[in-house]
Amino acid sequence: MRRIATALWWVVTLTLGSVAASHAAPPTVVPSPGYDARLQESRAASRAPTFDPVAPARKPVAPHRAKRTHPR
Repeated sequence: MRRIATALWWVVTLTLGSVAASHAAPPTVVPSPGYDARLQESRAASRAPTFDPVAPARKPVAPHRAKRTHPR
């Protein structure tokens, strides 16, 4: 009985250890504070309002008459 309990304990320990290791992230994936600050600054700068030059309004023009093609 003691052997079965020891084997079961090892199985549980190794299973929990593998689950815990699978949630770890390599250092390249974890964002750095300096990079995050620069990224937020660049995003804020790209969101800054841009003002497009306003085109002058066109003057209304009278519609042109179509040329007659049939004789009178």
